[in-house]
Amino acid sequence: MMISSTLTKALNEQIGHELSAHNHYLATAVYFAKRSLDGWAAFFFRQAEEEREHSLKILHFLLDNDIAPYIPQTAEAKPGFADAVEAVASAVRAERTVTTQFEAMMAIAHQENDYRAVPLLQWFLNEQIEEEATMGKLLDLVQSGINLFQAQDYLPRPHADGGEEVPESE
Repeated sequence: MMISSTLTKALNEQIGHELSAHNHYLATAVYFAKRSLDGWAAFFFRQAEEEREHSLKILHFLLDNDIAPYIPQTAEAKPGFADAVEAVASAVRAERTVTTQFEAMMAIAHQENDYRAVPLLQWFLNEQIEEEATMGKLLDLVQSGINLFQAQDYLPRPHADGGEEVPESE
C-alpha cells in the first residue's frame, strides 16, 4: 500500500520544517560565534547538521516508497537574538513545535491505517524526546547566570555512535 496523500503532504511539509530548523540552528550558531563562544557555536552547528540530516531521512523515505518528494521553500533565519537566553529559548520552542508536527503525522498514520510510516515517525518522536530534554537543560544552564564561556564545559557532547539509525523502509 502506498503512503496516503494526506500523510505524503505532511511528510513533504516536514522536509521544509526540518530545513527551516537547520536554518534556525545556523542562525543560533552564528549568534554564539559572533560572541567568541566557540563551544556554543559548535554545538548549534552540529544541531543544524542534524536537522538537515532529518530532512534527508524523510526525503529518502518518500523516495523508497516511490513518492516524488518536493523541497518546500524555507524562511530566512536571522541571528538577531537579544541574548543567549532568548536564543536557547527559541530552540526549546522550535523543538516543541517539531514534536507536535510528528505527533500529528503519527495520528494521520493511525487514522488512515498508514502503518508503513509508523517506524519512521516513531523514530522521530523518540528523537524529539531527546531534543526537548537537551534544549531544556541548555535553557536551564543559560538561565542559571553561569558565565557562558565557563558553561561551554557543560554542553552536551555529540553521540559517539552518531545516534540511532532510522529503520529501513521495505
